[in-house]
Amino acid sequence: MRWLALLLSGAWLVEPALAVFADDAFQIDHHVPLLGLPQSHTTFFHQPYAKSKASLLYTLSDKAVLGAINPRDGAIVWRQALAGPANSSNIFLRAGDGQDVVVSGVNNNIAAWAASDGRLIWSRNLGNALVHDLEIIELPDAKGNGDVLILYNDGHPVVQRLDGGSGNVKWEYIDKTGDNAFQVSTSSAHVYLISFHKAIMSGLKIRVTSLDQLTGRETDAQSLSSESDVTSPEQILYVGANSASPLIAWTDKANKALKVNILGTKTIVNLPINNSDEDDSPAITLHAPHRSTALTHFLVHYQSARSHWADVYHVNLAKSTISKAYSLPKLAGQGAFSCSTVDANVFFTRVTESEMILVSSASHGVLGRWPLAKTQSPLLPLRVTAEVAALSSSSYPTRAAVLSSNGEWTLLRNGDVSWTRPEYLTGVITATFVDLPEEQGLVHELELEGHQNALAAYVHRLTRHVNDLKALPSWLQSLPKTFMGSKSGIADSPQKDKFGFRKYIILALEDGRIAALDTTNPTSVLWSKRVLKLGPGERWSAPPELRASSRKPGIVEVWDKAAGRPIELEVETGIEAELPDSPVLGEHQGFTFELADNTIHAFSPSGHSNGAVSSSTWKFMVRTGDRIVGVAARPVNDPVASIGKVLGDRRVLYKYLDPNIALVSSVNDATGSLTVHLLDTVSGTTLHSVSYLGVDTTRTIASTVAENWFAYSFTLDDSASGSSRGHQIVISEMYESPVPNDRGPLGDASNYSSLGIDGGSQPVVPHVISQTFHIPEEIQYMTVTRTRQGITSRELLVTLADSHGIVAIPRQLLDARRPVGRDPTADEVAEGLVRYHPTLEFDPKWYLNHQREVLGVKEAITSPSNLESTSLVFAYGLDIFGTRVAPSFTFDVLGKGFNKLQMLATVAALGVGVIVVAPLVRRKQINQRWQISS
Repeated sequence: MRWLALLLSGAWLVEPALAVFADDAFQIDHHVPLLGLPQSHTTFFHQPYAKSKASLLYTLSDKAVLGAINPRDGAIVWRQALAGPANSSNIFLRAGDGQDVVVSGVNNNIAAWAASDGRLIWSRNLGNALVHDLEIIELPDAKGNGDVLILYNDGHPVVQRLDGGSGNVKWEYIDKTGDNAFQVSTSSAHVYLISFHKAIMSGLKIRVTSLDQLTGRETDAQSLSSESDVTSPEQILYVGANSASPLIAWTDKANKALKVNILGTKTIVNLPINNSDEDDSPAITLHAPHRSTALTHFLVHYQSARSHWADVYHVNLAKSTISKAYSLPKLAGQGAFSCSTVDANVFFTRVTESEMILVSSASHGVLGRWPLAKTQSPLLPLRVTAEVAALSSSSYPTRAAVLSSNGEWTLLRNGDVSWTRPEYLTGVITATFVDLPEEQGLVHELELEGHQNALAAYVHRLTRHVNDLKALPSWLQSLPKTFMGSKSGIADSPQKDKFGFRKYIILALEDGRIAALDTTNPTSVLWSKRVLKLGPGERWSAPPELRASSRKPGIVEVWDKAAGRPIELEVETGIEAELPDSPVLGEHQGFTFELADNTIHAFSPSGHSNGAVSSSTWKFMVRTGDRIVGVAARPVNDPVASIGKVLGDRRVLYKYLDPNIALVSSVNDATGSLTVHLLDTVSGTTLHSVSYLGVDTTRTIASTVAENWFAYSFTLDDSASGSSRGHQIVISEMYESPVPNDRGPLGDASNYSSLGIDGGSQPVVPHVISQTFHIPEEIQYMTVTRTRQGITSRELLVTLADSHGIVAIPRQLLDARRPVGRDPTADEVAEGLVRYHPTLEFDPKWYLNHQREVLGVKEAITSPSNLESTSLVFAYGLDIFGTRVAPSFTFDVLGKGFNKLQMLATVAALGVGVIVVAPLVRRKQINQRWQISS
């Protein structure tokens, strides 16, 4: 008894085990709100209202997301997802000096937003026209609002001045000359329309039309001699606006001179391009102030492959001349510049790979120089937006938001890094979970033991256990720290994650890079590596396949369709692994499928040889006029706990469990129809199909397959159906037979394959039961939770584009056998069935993101943990979101409410009590025996 008591009293050494409950909200889930890559012409510092003492950082990203950033910590103050997709040439964001609104232009929509909280003030739709330019006239009206100037093409170029407070049109100018409108610019008194018309011989002439700022009437028109240099609008380097001297600039044909015109004049000034022999054709960028009260100075930035430099020029408005003030020295590497204005003074901020420099436009003297601290990823600046505070003649605090070539957005405060935002994560195109190398190694060792004879397996396991003893001393030393510090089952090191909550998430990015996240801290990128070289503006043509290597633990394989061999990376470091005998594409196990011209081609494992494609095993073609919009296959790892569904009367409906099935969705735009096909991917046989009419074929069709059921959703077309628009979800279950305890054709079969039973040619067709539910909003994507053994009830995970949410719908409510038009019987109640109702409302408790807004989620992936109750979830698109779900509650771990200290104290007290009471009990027993005997 004493030894037992001592053993129990040592229970304090046990690793604490806490589970996942509702109060884990915002504890076990991680959300990374993102904006996208900031653009140079839509990013600026601005005071949200006139008397504000601090500025916010505003941007309208390449993903058409408008947002305000707190420069202090990088947190998003507010953001708005605007209608997209958007082209960078049709994205605009402007703000007037001292005004409390920002105005955006994306595609055909102009909108004004409150600068402090992002409230919509007014919006204006241009119909089928696209906005070409947008500027703010800084002279405010009586209410303090600056008017908005827009340029768009509606058959003819149209310039409109909109009221800054309401968006109403004040005046309109229509250019009927037949020229192609390019941009619009403003000065303190005029509006300039820049357009192109073809010269008689070749090239383009620049036409500048001057408009009265108050009335919009044409006052002058001039044509600039540019036909020998300009052949396309892309060759225009810069068009300034809101300046005392708005400029337009381009280079000559030989790229030896920079040609600059002050808008409103006919003079073209030739500025020599400061270049050396080894740096041919550098990229040229102009930076000038956008305030009508600022000095008429500008900077010309030259960037070559190896170095960068700049020249600063001053404009003389009275003489219409431009003179060079000074040059900034040539420095090696990448560099970026930004122009800032304080009152009338103009400052230029220069950021290189190693330092941050501030100069005034008036003279070449350096006002501030701050070295940059060395970081894990070198800072290669592409674009810079800076703000300068002139506190005194010798103090110029400066902060600069720098977009690096790796897609990180960093704020530098006098050279120190204040924060970094991984905005490149908005470009994720596919992702996968990968187990930790230690866990993969154990699985690999167990697989080896399973393929050996009994003696070899025993020796192998004994050797493995002896090697594990080497870690015993360090494990004993870590026990106190583990006991005191572990509160969630996740320890500091990957080796101690007994619950399997910690995994790596491998991401493929559209710019050709592979990155890795940790599920316990997805806000920090572990590593990123470029595996595909892409040019400017190019994107990964097709999502690559990511998977854990089956030959060595801790390796992830990146399969690109265009490559014949996989790229193998270490999941912990991203270093490319060198494994012998790397398999070629033909050794890729399992069937491969390709979608081309609305036809699915299936290839057997030997269908590809050394990259050469042989004839396909089978083809699936949709009807003429149809187009395939979605393909969903059953996951490779989809464990099933039971082959049948036990009914209330103890009979069994046998599930149709075919691992080789896929759901193909096709639509017909002319007839407004949707057809869903269930295919056997081995034989290409159609097992089931159903069609729907009155479907809005322009909306998303989401689908998924799991176990013996599949689901899909679509949107009804209100114009075709004559009723209001509605969203529907269909759940279908597959069984071997409609009769309980009957396996149908499989009952007497001794041999079965996808090609038939016992050598026959007729495949087994499942018995399908379906039910349809009306849902409150459109589903963007759907998938299913996954657990280790498949015992836990499943949940259907759906992403919602309108409410920016992720919802987990319980599988029990999506049961196709729910009784229709009647209450369930006693046997059906025992099964958990409830009466069918055509409307399925999303319970607020189903939202995994709680009150957060997860913008732009395209897909979600799931992975089982080591606990049967828990599934890991990771969603990506614009934002990054990860969490854990327990569809059947955490039945295999203790909850947070369990008082572990009280339990240990009770056990210890019992142990002490046993030690103290045991002699008394023995003495009493002995005394009783003597009393009886006497």
